[in-house]
Amino acid sequence: MAIKRIDSPLPGVLYLSPAPGAPAFKAPGDNVAVGDTLALIEVMKSYIPIEAEEAGIFKGYLTESDTVLEPGEPLCELET
Repeated sequence: MAIKRIDSPLPGVLYLSPAPGAPAFKAPGDNVAVGDTLALIEVMKSYIPIEAEEAGIFKGYLTESDTVLEPGEPLCELET
């Protein structure tokens, strides 16, 4: 199996859970299916889901929630 890094596709504020105080979308060791939401990026008051393009096992987030990201910055890793 290989480790795949998922990067931010666009600039914005990163959110790792669907609402304040809610658990993160994924925890290390969770199974990930194609289409699972891994995070949200807020761009001009619109929330864009970052969805898994491959199935695998979630390894962890590489940044904190509420971080301002630029395109290409790392979000998380999957074991595929």
